[in-house]
Amino acid sequence: MAEPTLDGAARVLLVDDHALLRDAIRVALELAGHEVVGEASDGYEAIRLVEELHPPIVLMDVTLPELDGIEATRRLNARGSDARVIILTMHGDPALVARAVRAGACAYLTKSFSMPEVVEAVEKVAAGEVVLSPNLAGSMLRELTSSAGVRRDLITKREAEALELVADGYSTREVASRLLVTDRTVRGDLSSAYGKLEAGSRAEAVLDSVRWGVIARDVSSSAIRS
Repeated sequence: MAEPTLDGAARVLLVDDHALLRDAIRVALELAGHEVVGEASDGYEAIRLVEELHPPIVLMDVTLPELDGIEATRRLNARGSDARVIILTMHGDPALVARAVRAGACAYLTKSFSMPEVVEAVEKVAAGEVVLSPNLAGSMLRELTSSAGVRRDLITKREAEALELVADGYSTREVASRLLVTDRTVRGDLSSAYGKLEAGSRAEAVLDSVRWGVIARDVSSSAIRS
């Protein structure tokens, strides 16, 4: 989970090829007491700065020169980055949203959002939530699971318990402590559950768990705890 700084401020990397938009977001975040640790204008630069600066949160555009934001997110996730990526884009296509979630994004906002709403999303993601605009959540979930063919009864009781705790923001160690098992057991249970859900990322696993009734969450909400 991304960690805020000790004073509660989130540390954010901005990735967008429009300097004026980056400036506007920077001002909004800084006025809200958060810290913008760096800015990038393309996907490759974003990856480099994440590895150099270790920002807990990355606000990432989709349409970028050289390497698009979703592919940059996928590569960061594949490298084991702890950065929590918020996708900010003009595009609300459910297939694109599903692709972003599969790549490892934990929030997806369209640029119709106001700056206060972007700031709120950053704060929610810093607190461990998966954020989707309400009008995207249902259609995106259908897109994610339309070909999965998974059923609730494929998930064991302990896997479901582990997913529930992960959805509430607990770390692997905390889940192990609550379930009275080892960290290795929890990792195995989660890996098994992710495979059954055909989930490529933690955010996708949480959303698929909601879709299939493994855990109880309101998918019409703009935020789902992950």
